[in-house]
Amino acid sequence: MSRYEEFYRQSVDAPEAFWAEQAKLIDWQAPAQQILDASQPPFARWFVGGTTNLCHNAVDRHLSARGDQPALIFVSTETGVEKSYSFKELHAEVQRTAASLIELGVGKGDRVLIYMPMIPEAAFAMLACARIGAIHCVVFGGFASGSLATRIEDAEPKVVVSADAGSRGGKIIAYKPLLDEAIRLSKYKPAAVLLTDRGLAPMDLTAGRDHLAGELRQKHIDATVPCTWLAATDISYTIYTSGTTGKPKGVQRDVGGYAVALAASMKHIFDGRPGETYFSTSDIGWVVGHSYIVYGPLIAGMATLMYEGLPTQGIDRQPDGGIWWRLVEKYKVTVMFSAPTAVRVLKKQDPALLKKYDLSSLRALFLAGEPLDEPTARWISEGLGVPIIDNYWQTESGWPMITIANGVEAKPSKFGSPGVPMYGYRIKIVHESTGEELTAPNEKGVVVVEGPTPPGFMQTVWKDDARFVDTYWKNVPGRMVYSTFDWGIRDETAISTSSGAPTT
Repeated sequence: MSRYEEFYRQSVDAPEAFWAEQAKLIDWQAPAQQILDASQPPFARWFVGGTTNLCHNAVDRHLSARGDQPALIFVSTETGVEKSYSFKELHAEVQRTAASLIELGVGKGDRVLIYMPMIPEAAFAMLACARIGAIHCVVFGGFASGSLATRIEDAEPKVVVSADAGSRGGKIIAYKPLLDEAIRLSKYKPAAVLLTDRGLAPMDLTAGRDHLAGELRQKHIDATVPCTWLAATDISYTIYTSGTTGKPKGVQRDVGGYAVALAASMKHIFDGRPGETYFSTSDIGWVVGHSYIVYGPLIAGMATLMYEGLPTQGIDRQPDGGIWWRLVEKYKVTVMFSAPTAVRVLKKQDPALLKKYDLSSLRALFLAGEPLDEPTARWISEGLGVPIIDNYWQTESGWPMITIANGVEAKPSKFGSPGVPMYGYRIKIVHESTGEELTAPNEKGVVVVEGPTPPGFMQTVWKDDARFVDTYWKNVPGRMVYSTFDWGIRDETAISTSSGAPTT
């Protein structure tokens, strides 16, 4: 049995002991009294009785050892800005934002909707919500007013955090008019709007409702806002994924399980190490941005690189197909996370750009978001000369479900396959009509997960437990299993795995 197979087997055969060990990767104000409560399937409650805080684990706990090291590196090729915040500076900015939200009436359990471009203030807002126990709901910046309105109605935020505008490819996208129209359309009206003015587009302020973040920041420049200790099972955030009925589903995530899952994934999957730099090219409007731009790297004590711009756009919007590699060299990025679509865009650029910069710091490039075809994987692998690691997961899972855990045991990627099930995930392939498990090689079926689901997985659908059960757990005839709604096959190597650890 290989090292990873043994690791995986421990996670599914003795999940409570396994996750109790992983829980040591984060700080707790009070330890869990019960590691797993699976008494009401399909709901799984992790680290019951424990108290912790995501912001403490992402920021405060690093202050003594690495307070002056970079924590958040912001690069915008749209506006020509490059700025780095140390852990101490990030700590101060998050407290200023937290104090601003408290002044606007936000407290523990209140919702804050964040509708922002990829700027530091968006990360400050997320971490500030986590700090004071508010539930954040990030909506992708530039979403149309109708879509934003449905999310405002569902989340019922006390405050909306936004900005004057975003920019993409040099085109200014004014957010404020979109937000104003969304609030007009919504049956629910937020009490306040907190606005960052980037000077990109004019803003009409609504008296009594709209507040400029810069003014409140100055007012709270020396703010001290302690972390609110939360139950591990409290809600950290919701994030919307499209619903088949037209009503978006609010994927609800906990505090403690999510923190542990991210800390474990940074160690075992991404092999990220304190003091290094992580670069995810995603957006905070998507779950990858939550897990691997904001929380995951910071929990691991890494600097996280936040990028606003296109993969082929240099500073001040000049064409530059090598911008990402320039950033890897400059900031000594060790782990990078992007999407196959972005690599296909880069494939159209001069291949010499892959050799122009010193990429010796880079240990791996992770790709997710859609299937990674073999030619694309091979092209970028040969160009960069580092492992290209596919990974499969969903908004609902919060962290990778299928990939290669190089932090446990280094293995080569098999192009065309996302890898093997990650620790904690009992993944099966079943027949869509009969529910029968398919164990022969190359049989196509639906990818499902047997409960209890691991830490970091969604708790439920926001305000709708019945929808959570009916949508995800009642799709396979005769079995209560979580359906990914995705197709998968096992390859020939799965059948010969002596430990029984599945391979997809």
